[in-house]
Amino acid sequence: MLPQLSICTLIKHQDLRETLQQTLDIARCTVLHCTSTGEFLEYVQHQKQHIDCAILEYDDVLADLSQELQQAGVLLPVVIMGNIANLDHVEGSDLDRSDGNLGPPDSSQDEGTGLLYHKAEVLLPPDQSNEEILEAIHEAIERFLNLSNDSDLSSKKNLDSDIASHAEEFLMKKQQRLTEKLRERLGYLGVYYKRSPQRFLRNLPEDEQHEVLQEIQKLYREIVLDYFSDEVNINPALDELVNIAFFADISVTHIVEIHMELMDQFSKQLKLEGRSEEILLDYRLTLIDAIAHLCEMYRRSIPREL
Repeated sequence: MLPQLSICTLIKHQDLRETLQQTLDIARCTVLHCTSTGEFLEYVQHQKQHIDCAILEYDDVLADLSQELQQAGVLLPVVIMGNIANLDHVEGSDLDRSDGNLGPPDSSQDEGTGLLYHKAEVLLPPDQSNEEILEAIHEAIERFLNLSNDSDLSSKKNLDSDIASHAEEFLMKKQQRLTEKLRERLGYLGVYYKRSPQRFLRNLPEDEQHEVLQEIQKLYREIVLDYFSDEVNINPALDELVNIAFFADISVTHIVEIHMELMDQFSKQLKLEGRSEEILLDYRLTLIDAIAHLCEMYRRSIPREL
């Protein structure tokens, strides 16, 4: 049984809390919902080593809460949910970018500018799909793992030396535990959440669709031609083919169609040369190999039943 992610929330609106519960149930996370700042602080201080991510609803007292957490030397991955209008009040929070993506302020800003908690916080509107919420959680954890003891603790300059030292030690231990837990739990799941629907084949402009398909056809042709060679390692080309297909959300059926089109071309060429087509039957192994790799990529990327 794979380890579950432990989530603690501070969400005061019941509808948002219920939406989160449905999402976290899908991901088989353990979750504790807190409805008051006092309840949240008490639980976090006692369970800080075991909480993998906190989800907080934005309000006027959130800055004070984050300060109390930092003063207690508690650092956690955090997703902050709220309406864009509210989050816009966080000066420097980088919410006016043209791409519409939410995230922490640019690292070039002065330390602490626009931050509520730390540089790894993820800002998210409340009306998100299950996949987008789960993606935000894993993004928060990933950013947290990249926090630096020296420069990324936004209010470190406001802490006395003993608290700062404790925070650094806690951060290192937390990062190590999360890394080990995610390595065991996620497999390819972290890669799965990096897929962008905008880059899916069906959502690309026609000219880009053509380029992607041409690249896949070229790679598959190379794989077929070198498949039975003792001198050529086809694994790099096979891995590249699978990665392109995976991130473009290309189906196994599409790979089969590419194989059949290529075999048809080879068949016509063999007929022109007066040679037997039976050799083409051997390349069913190539198709099976490519499908097996792609199916495994998709299988390992889907959240598991825990």
